[in-house]
Amino acid sequence: NHPEGIKGAEATASAIFLARTGSTKAEIKAYIEQEFHYDLSRTCDEIRPDYYHVESCQETVPEAITAFLEGESFEDVIRTAVSLGGDCDTLTCIAGGIAEGFYGVPEDLKQECRNRLPKELLDVLNKFETTIANK
Repeated sequence: NHPEGIKGAEATASAIFLARTGSTKAEIKAYIEQEFHYDLSRTCDEIRPDYYHVESCQETVPEAITAFLEGESFEDVIRTAVSLGGDCDTLTCIAGGIAEGFYGVPEDLKQECRNRLPKELLDVLNKFETTIANK
């Protein structure tokens, strides 16, 4: 419930919504900068050398959005986000959520992930997908 946490969640949700509804990367960037005042001017090459594990939204969400903006495909966004280091599991989840909205997830990648899940988790995933499909 920290104001910066709420801001980060709103910025992430906004970026995903814009990505899912056909906005360009330039439009997403402009909206996030205008509405949330995040500095998205640094490149990943500029972020990478000094980035470290930070648990605050203000030093994770902009970096995740930058990784999305620089990526050229779903997988490229994931690789770019991981390459930043720091709190890369959180950062990559944020970047990946936006990338999924923008690019979708390739079917071969989905199948590879499904093949690696134990049966009990695959059952949960199947139930979730069935529930979502019926809404």
